[in-house]
Amino acid sequence: MTLRGPPDERSPDELLEFGVINLDKSPGPSAHQVAAWVRDLCGVEQAAHAGTLDPKVTGCLPTLTGTATRLSQVFLEGSKEYVSVLELHDEPPGDIEAIVSEFEAPLYQKPPRKSAVSRRLRVREIYELDVLEVRDRQALLRIRCESGTYIRKLCHDLGLALGTGAHMGHLRRTGTDPFDDTDLVTLHDLSDALGRWREEDNDDWLREIVQPAERALTHLPRVTIAPNAAEQVANGAPVYAPGVIDAEEAEKNQLVACFTPNGSAACLGKMVGDSDAETGKVVSLERVLV
Repeated sequence: MTLRGPPDERSPDELLEFGVINLDKSPGPSAHQVAAWVRDLCGVEQAAHAGTLDPKVTGCLPTLTGTATRLSQVFLEGSKEYVSVLELHDEPPGDIEAIVSEFEAPLYQKPPRKSAVSRRLRVREIYELDVLEVRDRQALLRIRCESGTYIRKLCHDLGLALGTGAHMGHLRRTGTDPFDDTDLVTLHDLSDALGRWREEDNDDWLREIVQPAERALTHLPRVTIAPNAAEQVANGAPVYAPGVIDAEEAEKNQLVACFTPNGSAACLGKMVGDSDAETGKVVSLERVLV
């Protein structure tokens, strides 16, 4: 079989078939609708977004194209970051920063009634929660949290703790590991770049907008495997110790990304063995990417 070539040497068609776009979602469409538009614009069979955003919510929505949709689970591993307006129902207390800071912790949350998931009580951790500005009955918050946190529920609970009542106003996602809002592109950018490539045979802009899907794996521990090991992975075999060339430190059962020496993604898997061993299984398969 022929393995995928190095990320920086792929043709535009190859990029679109295994790519990722760091989209700036506008208010209005659902995340699902945005992914469908990306699929149709790029002319690929499928596209998948990296974590649902409600129609009114804007910001960072990395979208995978073509066969890169196989690695969508990686966005469950990292953190999310948001900027939100907390709409208070009364004048804010003087110690608002101190009260808000108490929510930097694991929190119990039950998904809202309109949620697509089961409404079971679960724990989600708030890693950082900062009050950036307070003006009248509004507080601007920066939130870095575990994937799957409901910001609307967090704002409601903050209102109870503050004694004023509150609800979520505008919400913008500014990051979803390993992407942030420093290099966002719009659907218009994508459409224009595709048009320039197809009409003028100039792919410079397209290459800035559509990145190799390996970009979405940079926050995971990296395991480099031999090409013959990648060929075995393509046939459903796990990664065995003799096929490991190098491996970053990872905990037992942690999700890792395996690459061939040319930097091409081979698979996602769980670290189950010692990468320095001479025999035995090192990585069990989750998703084949070759």
